[in-house]
Amino acid sequence: MNNKYRPYTLIAELTYRCPLHCPYCSNPSDLAEYGKEIDTDTWIRVFQEAEELGVIQLNLTGGEPLLRDDLELLVERARRLDLYTNLITSGVPLTFERLTRLRERGLDSVQISIQSTRGAVSDRLAGTPAFNRKLDAMRWATSLRLPLTLNVVLHRENIAEIEEFIALAEHVAADRLELANTQYLGWALKNRHALLPTREHIKWARTVAAEAKTRLRGRMEVVFVTPDYYTEYPKSCMEGWGRRFIVVNPEGLALPCHLAHTIPGLQFERVTQHRLADIWRRSSGFNRFRGEEWLPDPCRTCDRRAIDFGGCRCQAFHLMGDAGLPDPACTLAPGHHVIESARAQAGRSVSIPVLFEHRTGLGHSSR
Repeated sequence: MNNKYRPYTLIAELTYRCPLHCPYCSNPSDLAEYGKEIDTDTWIRVFQEAEELGVIQLNLTGGEPLLRDDLELLVERARRLDLYTNLITSGVPLTFERLTRLRERGLDSVQISIQSTRGAVSDRLAGTPAFNRKLDAMRWATSLRLPLTLNVVLHRENIAEIEEFIALAEHVAADRLELANTQYLGWALKNRHALLPTREHIKWARTVAAEAKTRLRGRMEVVFVTPDYYTEYPKSCMEGWGRRFIVVNPEGLALPCHLAHTIPGLQFERVTQHRLADIWRRSSGFNRFRGEEWLPDPCRTCDRRAIDFGGCRCQAFHLMGDAGLPDPACTLAPGHHVIESARAQAGRSVSIPVLFEHRTGLGHSSR
């Protein structure tokens, strides 16, 4: 295997189940068509095969990973493999006793999401009363000396609270504050008309975050992720397709990113049928957009081709209908007009609580 394609992080999506109903949910919109979750023994084998490939970090996510009864055992086995293990959770339904057990089994850090600093707004966005339980979970994490990341998915309704989010992160003594603007795929794309902020929102929020980053340097890391819709060039999605990350979803599909399986025509294998190393090296799906050889014009001759690798393949497909096209978020892309159109619509007045399309049933809360 070419070492430049060594994976460093395994993202284990343990379940699609979740008590929340967030309007930017990244779970599939057709969950009824998905099969059962892979079992404990399979996950343990996947962890070992990932470590043998060179993976050093494990993100346990979902859905809501706390809904897996075997979570403690999975954490324990990850610790035996010396994988740095991070729990990505909504904080619901966590208890202090369970978090203590997870810490004792070897959990290294925890990331907890919050929708708003205002209880009623947070509960409405989450689709269920969860705000106070999230605050409890944050306090429990810091009391157990677990490194805590406070994750905020920013969008039009909560971006004005950015100063309050920073204050909350300081109050709960978070080690890291991730102010991550919504990625407009999945349910977020369905709700883009109600979620996408204006350029003025983004400019102001970025300035506030930059000031906090400077003020809190050495005490708390502050990260502000600008939405693709307001950048000149696209991001290097997952540090490049099939270069550094492996995602394994609840059914056992091994993927280069969370939504790669939504692109028609790509073939991905299941860890229940193949070894992870064989999938990583030989999967046609993983190899389809690796490196630079596949790049279309104008990406092929662009000075940034080894920086962003053409941008997000899922975004290219879901906005342009072809995953092989340049990411339309790029100002040089022929399809950039679809981004410009979405930005123009963001300036219009929208009654957000009315226009949200909430998913029902199973869902995703962790991003």
